[in-house]
Amino acid sequence: MKKLLIGLMALSAISAGAKTWTLDECISYAIDHNINVQSQRLNATQSELAVTEAKDQFLPQMSAHASQNFNFGRALTADNTYANRNTSSFSVGANLSLPIFQGLRAVRQLSYSRTALQAQLEQVEVAKDDVTLNVISQYLQALYASEMLGVARLNLNISRAELTRRQNLHDAGRMPGLDIEEAKAQVAQDELSVTNAANDSIIARLDLAQLLNLPDAEGFDIEPLGDEDEMLPAVADVFSNAMQYNHTIRAGRLQEKAAEKYVSVAKSGYIPTLSFSAGIGTNYYKTSGFENEGFSGQMKHNFAKSIGFSLSIPIFNAFSTRNNVRRARLQQESVRLQNEDSYNRLYKAIVQAHTQATGAVKKLESARSAVVRSEAAFEAMKVKYENDRATPTELQTAQVNYANAMAQAVQAKYERILRARILKFYNTQTL
Repeated sequence: MKKLLIGLMALSAISAGAKTWTLDECISYAIDHNINVQSQRLNATQSELAVTEAKDQFLPQMSAHASQNFNFGRALTADNTYANRNTSSFSVGANLSLPIFQGLRAVRQLSYSRTALQAQLEQVEVAKDDVTLNVISQYLQALYASEMLGVARLNLNISRAELTRRQNLHDAGRMPGLDIEEAKAQVAQDELSVTNAANDSIIARLDLAQLLNLPDAEGFDIEPLGDEDEMLPAVADVFSNAMQYNHTIRAGRLQEKAAEKYVSVAKSGYIPTLSFSAGIGTNYYKTSGFENEGFSGQMKHNFAKSIGFSLSIPIFNAFSTRNNVRRARLQQESVRLQNEDSYNRLYKAIVQAHTQATGAVKKLESARSAVVRSEAAFEAMKVKYENDRATPTELQTAQVNYANAMAQAVQAKYERILRARILKFYNTQTL
């Protein structure tokens, strides 16, 4: 185990001088630059605009108008005859329309828009959660690949040391040349393993850098995580907490609430509406061949004002409102079913994560024990080989078993960390 730790500690010098990223830094950067998160934020901005539009429905509408017209040629006169006359007219005015009662549509639309906004904000958090889980998974994959590279290098050092020892014995005439060739073959095989492990480590870090949307992955390196031996929480506790804090669940509940309010919006079509209107205006008219009052006089004398109320009572609109209500209820039922499916999938995911985490803990304990025993077996086999009581094949087999045990220990370590982190995330929404 001491040799394994020394080999793994040497791995920290691979990217000396380069900036190293912590897990929190990777998650924060990925969230800030993830396209899906940015898209969900745009959707949230659109939902905020929908709330603003719903508020604006309570405001009056006001417009102004002006027109200038010219007529040439024959026209009908007051004597019911036609004559050649040229006329011109000018008018100006303003109108105001104020909703007094809109059948509760505006009130219900505002309530619906606010709930929909809350649901969309939760969707932003859901996107962040997805990024967080993806980053932690790839981060651990990169650490795993790095430690596997350390294991391969440690195994190569052992093979090289054995080759040197055999070479010295061969030079002293105490070992046949065949044993030297077998040691060289083992060194060549371990060198290939180091090359493959180095490539895997590079690719794993490149995948993480691309997941972060880094503009340049050159010199990218990450910091290792500390050992974690926390007790695993019970499935019932995790599920209870997740039902309160999980953003997917919270978003689904808000969407169901919004769907219920949209049914009320659709029902507003059955309720009468009342509005108030007011207007002011004046005009100027001139006919050729007749004496006409001046522009300012006509504009003053022709000034007019108006007010009015308009009541609209829905009687029959070809079942449009009824169909809108039915569609809204169908959408409400669809959201409810989606939420039930989300609850089931969440529970299954928690049970699976807990089972995998428990299995990973047991696997790690067995793997660590296997490393200690295989190392002891390898050291014992070296002694036997030195005393001509074991063959080169037996020694090589012991070395391979030791290397496999170290690899399985590394794999079990990161399997436990990943599953425990996922379970913790479901339990507390933190890593």
